[in-house]
Amino acid sequence: MNSLLEVSTKILALVGSDSPSEFRLNKLKNLPSFPENIDLQCQEIYLCKIQDTEEISDEDLTRLFDLLKIKKDILSDYKSSFFITPRLGTISPWSSKATEIIQNCGLKTIERVERGMGYFFNHKIPTEQLSQMGFSLYDKMTQQVLTDIRKTSELFSISRPGNLKDINIFSEGKNALEKANRDLGLALSDDEIHYLYENYSKTNKNPTDAELMMFAQANSEHCRHKIFNASWSIDGEEHLNSLFDMIRNTYHNYSEGIISAYEDNAAILEGNKSFRFYPVDDRYGYHEEDINLVIKVETHNHPTAISPFSGASTGSGGEIRDEGATGIGAKPKAGLTGFSVSSLRIPSLTEKWETKEERPERISSPLNIMIEAPIGAASFNNEFGRPNILGYFRSYENKTDSHHYGYHKPIMLAGGLGNIKSEHVFKKEVPIGSKLIVLGGPAMLIGLGGGSASSLSSGEGDSDLDYASVQRENPEMERRCQEVLDRCWQSPQNPILFIHDVGAGGLSNAIPELVKDSGHGGIVNLRKIPNSEPGMTPMEIWCNESQERYVLAVSEEYLEKFSQICLRERCPFSIVGEIVSGNSLEVYDSLNDNYPISLSLDILFGKPPKTHLSFNRTRTETYPFIFDEKVTEEMICSVLRHPTVASKNFLITIGDRSVTGLIYRDQLVGPWQVPVSDYGMCKSSFSTKSGEAMAIGERTPLSLISSRSAARMSVAEVVTNIIPSGVGKISDIKLSANWMGSPGKLNGNEDLFEAVQAIGMELCPEWNMTIPVGKDSLSMSTEWSLGSQDKSVISPLSLIISGFSKTDDVSISITPQLKDEHDTSILFVDLAKGKRRMGGSIFSQVIGNNNGDSPDVECVEEMPAFVECMNKLLKSRKLLAYHDRSDGGLITTLCEMAFASRLGLDINLKSVISEKSELLNFLFNEELGIVIQVYSKDIDFVLNTLKKSNLHKYTYDIGSIDKTDKLSFSLHKKELITANTKTLLENWHRVGFEIQSLRDNPETAKSEFEMDTDLDQLGLSPKINFSIPKKIDIRSSNPTLAILREQGVNGQNEMAAAFTEVGFDCIDVHMTDLISNRYKLGDFQGLVACGGFSYGDVLGAGGGWAKTIMYNENLSKQFYDFFHNEHVFSLGVCNGCQTLSNLSSLIPGTEGWPDFLKNSSEKFEARLVQVKVNDSPSIFFKGMAGSVIPVPVAHGEGRASFTDENIKNKKNSTISYVNDRGKETDVYPANPNGSTNGIAGVTNSIGNVTIMMPHPERAFLKDQLSWSPDDWELYSPWISFFNNAREFID
Repeated sequence: MNSLLEVSTKILALVGSDSPSEFRLNKLKNLPSFPENIDLQCQEIYLCKIQDTEEISDEDLTRLFDLLKIKKDILSDYKSSFFITPRLGTISPWSSKATEIIQNCGLKTIERVERGMGYFFNHKIPTEQLSQMGFSLYDKMTQQVLTDIRKTSELFSISRPGNLKDINIFSEGKNALEKANRDLGLALSDDEIHYLYENYSKTNKNPTDAELMMFAQANSEHCRHKIFNASWSIDGEEHLNSLFDMIRNTYHNYSEGIISAYEDNAAILEGNKSFRFYPVDDRYGYHEEDINLVIKVETHNHPTAISPFSGASTGSGGEIRDEGATGIGAKPKAGLTGFSVSSLRIPSLTEKWETKEERPERISSPLNIMIEAPIGAASFNNEFGRPNILGYFRSYENKTDSHHYGYHKPIMLAGGLGNIKSEHVFKKEVPIGSKLIVLGGPAMLIGLGGGSASSLSSGEGDSDLDYASVQRENPEMERRCQEVLDRCWQSPQNPILFIHDVGAGGLSNAIPELVKDSGHGGIVNLRKIPNSEPGMTPMEIWCNESQERYVLAVSEEYLEKFSQICLRERCPFSIVGEIVSGNSLEVYDSLNDNYPISLSLDILFGKPPKTHLSFNRTRTETYPFIFDEKVTEEMICSVLRHPTVASKNFLITIGDRSVTGLIYRDQLVGPWQVPVSDYGMCKSSFSTKSGEAMAIGERTPLSLISSRSAARMSVAEVVTNIIPSGVGKISDIKLSANWMGSPGKLNGNEDLFEAVQAIGMELCPEWNMTIPVGKDSLSMSTEWSLGSQDKSVISPLSLIISGFSKTDDVSISITPQLKDEHDTSILFVDLAKGKRRMGGSIFSQVIGNNNGDSPDVECVEEMPAFVECMNKLLKSRKLLAYHDRSDGGLITTLCEMAFASRLGLDINLKSVISEKSELLNFLFNEELGIVIQVYSKDIDFVLNTLKKSNLHKYTYDIGSIDKTDKLSFSLHKKELITANTKTLLENWHRVGFEIQSLRDNPETAKSEFEMDTDLDQLGLSPKINFSIPKKIDIRSSNPTLAILREQGVNGQNEMAAAFTEVGFDCIDVHMTDLISNRYKLGDFQGLVACGGFSYGDVLGAGGGWAKTIMYNENLSKQFYDFFHNEHVFSLGVCNGCQTLSNLSSLIPGTEGWPDFLKNSSEKFEARLVQVKVNDSPSIFFKGMAGSVIPVPVAHGEGRASFTDENIKNKKNSTISYVNDRGKETDVYPANPNGSTNGIAGVTNSIGNVTIMMPHPERAFLKDQLSWSPDDWELYSPWISFFNNAREFID
């Protein structure tokens, strides 16, 4: 059957060549809604809208077929079909980018292209059944099911603009506001409705729906934090401080090192002074400056419950915007992500602690959340280009006779750190006449009322409003916006006066806040706002939460400069208004000649009645934890299998952790890359040893016993996690506090107040720790009805603490990896001073025992000195390994250290317990503590150092490493228990394996599980057969190198740093520079196409970038001439590799080059792998053949695929993936993408054009690798790769 289906005279449906893999197709066939033994064919469908005034020619159709990779006769005969397409009335991010590519390739006859999936059957199926099959597959938030291909024409229908609505309070009174509150899902309180009624009555003007929605967002709990600013009565007596007052108390007590707190999108901390690397006027170089820290942690809980992928994705994207919009422009640098969900209930791994699932239909299941949400968060970070190097994951649910606790409404944590210049810390004065600019994507009808929806309990509102409140993601657009901000803050004359990200409430929140902070009024032209959905009402245009947008104020003086930056970056922007005198905001609608918004800022940001909360203190009665059974290997395995304790590898390798080239420590540790790091850390810059560390602490189940203890333990856990990064003193650690709970339900008010007081007024001031930033999400309950029964699941009071600190020397940091050294000892520092409380522990959860007291902080006085003692020991190089005691107890700490080093442990308990009956509580309690490895000869030095903290008395020598595959515990020379390391590893990795088997290719999931649990694996085993330079001799001349990027590329900075290191003069060249002839390739001696996601990998990774070159006569000639010049070189890495492979017809000597297709695992792969350098003519690998070198990979489409004719032609293969023994391999994950013969890179016949998927530019320094041999010094072997290019030019 032909691949072109005509929907109408102006709409074509093209059957694409992409289809689900066999294992995904089999999953579809096994769905309950699908008939048995069904013959199903799935193909992508491209829907192309032709311009109304144009006809598509045969030449254009041929070009369209090429761009969309349409193959004729791909579709078999079929009798029934249904289609899943983007939701009617929306424009998908994919469509925006694909249309841009097509039009950039000269196809102006195509107005827009959309993508869907067609499901074709070889026999007749009733329409109703087809619909039900589609409903079992689609995402209600973003998609629709159609059973008639002709209906897809509605995707392109243009609706008439909707109308503004007045809410008539003068005829209907307050009832009109109450009805609008219900209909629009505003979540306004009775007091707020009264406030609005009184104020609008005075203005003699009816409110509009746009004004009410704007007010609801600006004054939502999400935005205004009414509970944290509330007044309190406790036991009938007024309390002086609000919750926010108690948090601010930490700043009033100790503000050293903090530049800005509570004032901006993020807090700003004093950073290290160093040489920061970036381009100015396109030329890359080092700039000495203060590299201050921007820190922020957000949550995105409600959207993630409704639509896990998009909820988590936009959660990460929103937090990234917060960092970028701090001051007058900052640079996001490294991220963190976390999740709390109820019990997973994995079908193939049922656990005795899990009960039957109960939840409302509109809320995603915990398992589905953990399958989709982490991918969403990782995808946004990956595409934006921010490494995610830290996280947490907790699964908790506890159903008693009276209450049901859990995270049906999940916690989705998104945070990170960035950098900002000192002169950009504070926003500038915005004078009258300054222009108001919207930067970024167009308005779309998504995310309407998100601020209000997040202020409701899940399940409390209307289902349609729930779905409408979730945003959709377009990270490539946000990357473009950030490139604009980067050009601004990098410039000596930053044109930005004021910037605010667009988040909850959309423009209706962002623009009024900017105008208010200017001290003046504002006028906005509604129809100047970029808008992709003309059918929206004025309220929807003004209030939608379409993502990837910022609002800025720019003076007339710098408007042209700002415009030129945006045009160069292809970043949409629009001047929508200006600052005017007065104190009102007016939004004019030129289409209808009226004002949807005409409101005094005093009313919008006035003081509605203050929230007042109260509680009477209760006494929580606890019962002793009693469990008399003998400790067994199965008990240990149950704890290791609990998702909170189990390996998080499946959450980590989906996220790029090497982009920027500035990551020193990510989650994976040692040669076996085991996910046990306690912290994440960046280098301040490429040329320094100083850094920036961050860690997370959370112990939320404890709050059901004592919220005060849980809060204190969360803060303390941050401290014990971040210590091995090398922080100097405890007061250097600055905290973000994220509070989740349900005030007003059960003991919610008391729990929240007590927790805030415990750290805000007590622990943090005692330790001189400050909380300069945070967030609250205080509607953490899920409520629904089942028949006549009301159901409710409430989360524990949940405090997630994130800690951030600058560090002086990243090289002193250590990890949990034990060193295989003779005469070393394992020391246990018991920070709980002998307490072994079992309440809330993972062990108590797996056996279903809710009794026991909560662990608490017993070392309040000692902890500050302890941090300084540990720093001294790190500087003295006396510590070999470090791990803290936390979830799972000491047994988990020891297991993870053994896993990371593939060593056995011989643990002698005589110094810590006196009889075997104490063993269980000793191993499984989760009090504070740490385990360190030291040389036996240094024990006295360590103990003497710890005397200054008075904790030497609680430091015990508990054993040593051995060469066995066991963890052995003995007392008085009698063995108490011995556990097999392989068995423990298999249980620890089981949850990840089961989820990967559902989420990814089951075959690769199995292969990774087998490799992770194979104790004979050697791990990373470099073999270098050339000398690694200790220093680079920079020549007198600096050849110019084009660091080439297209929109969406994100790896240019580290690439320029690597080539600058060996003496190149690196120039930032955007594709628009070549198109406009601002630069010409002929002016350069080298060309590097960098990594990232050009056009968001739409139309195939690198395909869009390549096609825009091929179909541009000027560009294709420039590239052809450059590639044919034997005296210059070209390099393509990752996305650049994919692009140059698509340009092989322009490059001489590329016969046999592969295509790069989707990874065999069908997921993004981010790993440290090793490659062997093959004997090839590549100028980059001269003198390196035979070496085996670790290198990061980070890609979703890296599988090298060859045609049958050239599969054996390996003479131009430069590098191949190899296994732990240095042998070329096809086995995953040593071969991370399934490339034929392990091929990871190729070159042309004369060797001056090389392409490769791995990232040498993120590994030219030893510090950039998450593990490397101890004898490597400043550089890694990859510096020779770049130095060879410099020698080639000579």
